[in-house]
Amino acid sequence: MGEITLRFVIGGVIVSFFAVLAEIFRPKSFAGLFNAAPSVALATLGITIARHGKTYAAAEAHTMLFGAIGFLCYAAVASWVLMRWKPKALVATTTLIPIWFGVSFALWWGWGR
Repeated sequence: MGEITLRFVIGGVIVSFFAVLAEIFRPKSFAGLFNAAPSVALATLGITIARHGKTYAAAEAHTMLFGAIGFLCYAAVASWVLMRWKPKALVATTTLIPIWFGVSFALWWGWGR
């Protein structure tokens, strides 16, 4: 329970910091880059380094990168599909989620193991 509480506190502090950055930068669409995901990742990596060491944290960071690349591919395809065929956003985004998982898993399988 202590680790979960620590993640909550560190994540909250970092989310607040990124929220301040988001208010500073314009346009607001750019500010969305400073949402919770980076702060949770930083909190998780900090705890991982403290508990398991730098080598283990490096492996975790690689998997985070694979997930981020997978998300980039998913977001690009979802944006293209939404602009091209104009389906309902919920339908398009949920049906395309396997792209995110597929790309992330393929990267992990090819380089991460």
